[in-house]
Amino acid sequence: MSTTSAVGTTSAVGGAAAAARHHVGRRLPEGFSVPTGRGILTLRPVRVDDDLGLVHDWMNRPHVARFWRQDWPADRLRGYLTDLLAGPVSRPMLGLVAGVPVSYWEIYRAVAEPVGAAYPAEPTDLGVHVLIGEPALTGRGLGRTLLGAVRDGLFGTDPECARVVAEPDVRNAASVRAFLRAGFAHRGEIELPDKTAALLVAERPAELRTAGADRTSYDGMAGADREGSAA
Repeated sequence: MSTTSAVGTTSAVGGAAAAARHHVGRRLPEGFSVPTGRGILTLRPVRVDDDLGLVHDWMNRPHVARFWRQDWPADRLRGYLTDLLAGPVSRPMLGLVAGVPVSYWEIYRAVAEPVGAAYPAEPTDLGVHVLIGEPALTGRGLGRTLLGAVRDGLFGTDPECARVVAEPDVRNAASVRAFLRAGFAHRGEIELPDKTAALLVAERPAELRTAGADRTSYDGMAGADREGSAA
């Protein structure tokens, strides 16, 4: 399927990928806390020893496994999370609302992932993968709330990031709907190695385009101990 309706043509991909080498080496966001109507959302890196059981349980829930396809044995999942934490491309994160773990995230450099070759990615684009682990928490608007908060948190912690992207499976209608309700724009369908995806994009709001203007709202986590539809 053509990707020309996504964010433009794919002609700029090579240049963006080359320019991305420096940015892939930069630190990904390490966590933040933002207020939501459901309580404070805190995003912090997965602690493999502490969180493996919970993430493994979530990955094996039918509503998650259908689209994530990572319902692996615990040892394989441990290796996967450990490798992500050691690498420069993607950061596995736990999302807590009012101190209660409710979601798993991966924050990544879009140019270093397959999606970066499917549209003209900018070197500073950040991508998100998300799941809500408990089926009882899906279908209640929580995904929309979390997605909006994480989008704002990423813009706040990374002043160079002008765009947050996502690429859920087009069959995951509930996830796509949650992104759209959170303010992401649908920029077309793209072919990835393992799925046909909806390319969803959130642009940095104009009022946040002054570098560093919003940074102080989110830097309190730095150096601290941060506490079906997949969305």
